Amino acid sequence: MRTFKYYLKRGIVYFLTVGFYVTSFAQQKPKPNIVLILVDDLGFSDIEPYGGLDLKTPNISRLAKEGTIFKEFYNNSICAPTRASLLTGQYPHKAGVGYFNVNLGLPAYQGFLNKESLTLAEVLQQGGYSTILSGKWHVGDDKDQWPAQRGFERSFGFIGGASNYYEINDSVNADVQLYRNNQPYYLPRDKYLTDAITDNALGFLDEQSAEKKPFFLYLAFNAPHWPLQAVPADIAAYKDVYKDGWDSLRVRRYRQAIAKGVMDRDQALAARDTVLQPWNKLTYDEQQYWQYRQEVYAAMIDHVDQSIGRLLDKLKELKKDQNTLIVFLSDNGAQGGNNLRLYTQRTSGPVGSAGSYEVQNSNWSQTGNSPLRNYKGTPYEGGISAPFIAWWPGSVRADKIVKGTGHLIDIGPTLYEVAGVKYPVAYHGLKVNALPGQSLVPVLSGKADTVSRKDAIYWERGGNLAVRWGKWKLVQLANTPRKYELYDLSADRAENKDLSKLHPAVVERLKHLYNEWALKNDVVDYSRLRPQSNLGGGERRL
Repeated sequence: MRTFKYYLKRGIVYFLTVGFYVTSFAQQKPKPNIVLILVDDLGFSDIEPYGGLDLKTPNISRLAKEGTIFKEFYNNSICAPTRASLLTGQYPHKAGVGYFNVNLGLPAYQGFLNKESLTLAEVLQQGGYSTILSGKWHVGDDKDQWPAQRGFERSFGFIGGASNYYEINDSVNADVQLYRNNQPYYLPRDKYLTDAITDNALGFLDEQSAEKKPFFLYLAFNAPHWPLQAVPADIAAYKDVYKDGWDSLRVRRYRQAIAKGVMDRDQALAARDTVLQPWNKLTYDEQQYWQYRQEVYAAMIDHVDQSIGRLLDKLKELKKDQNTLIVFLSDNGAQGGNNLRLYTQRTSGPVGSAGSYEVQNSNWSQTGNSPLRNYKGTPYEGGISAPFIAWWPGSVRADKIVKGTGHLIDIGPTLYEVAGVKYPVAYHGLKVNALPGQSLVPVLSGKADTVSRKDAIYWERGGNLAVRWGKWKLVQLANTPRKYELYDLSADRAENKDLSKLHPAVVERLKHLYNEWALKNDVVDYSRLRPQSNLGGGERRL
């Protein structure tokens, strides 16, 4: 016969057990929301936290002050390959976008994301997230390659690589080709594209808030990518800011980057691009013309910052600001080039207006990438380095500058760890590509002070190659296929001193690493890649 003590004991055990699980559930932190902000063609020092004190970016500065920023974070030097890596966590060739969003006849260069490389949206959706895109896509032009087919439940924006910021024609002959949830969307003539991207993102967040699920928002702005078009009031705010020209501003940005702590004091400024004309050699009218162009460019960045401020306000309104991770970065360095007639011949109005199709030129872009070397599309630091800021109150360290090297391939592992989502080995019956990157959570959370990489990082695009291994970086350009350049980035991030002749063994070691990576990632000799040609096999060997 069971006694009173027996039932009393069982009751106590029961209530303690229930209390344990209730308490554990209550203490379990809900999954964070995730916002991934990508801007286009922003130079290394084109925002305040990285030395651009001439620009007004208070909201980006807030993210940096209240979050963690990287001194060294790498992209893939140009739009589509960067987006392929960002969205999949793969090197671009492994994801199918080894060159651009054009099909060059091989799987690694098909110009759209392959099914074996899962997008952030596909993985996070499986982990219980609502998935949203607003902005630029550029990793698949055909409708079966669009965001809705790659895990995004809500989407707005344009599919290709660039867009006007204003509508000029009527809706039948639209200059701005936009889609909202796969349906055509016509931009009103007085509407600015950056605002439309932001409006739709915030509208999607309002819709999603009723779902009681965490969200992933990929906010991919077109700005400050060409064409140079901006809101008149924003342009006016920068009047006379750039009257001293690009030469002096490039030096000031360098000094400010050191003062901000994103560049070491013993690092030099990259050598001046000798192709560019000195500011003091220009006529008065030329100076006025070029000064205004930079005012327009700055206004485009300013408006993105305003949009980020609207996003922060929306998160606070929805009471989601304290449990949202925001990551901010750029797809490549500032645009170089000085004779881009392919684009400027389309211009039908003054710089900054709806009819402008002007492109940022190397003169101001060298300032934008200061203190680093070269421009978008190259494997030099000015082409592949970008600001990287992570913000998450109470979870990401505040006012911290991280040492060590990060790369796009690290974004996926980082977000999956933060979200508590396991990356699958198979998806819809297909074996998926393993992730080559590493989580950055240890440095973001404060468990580590520097990024510790055991593997090298690699680049290949259009025949331009690079390898980063520890402090060493090997570079080879397509137009000089027999010349190898070697830089010690710990002492010379400006890449002013080629050490290849002094360290031939290091050159050979990095060439060997590259060849192994190229074979593994189906990278081929770019000289063999031509549309509609009979493409031969064989990886590009150094």
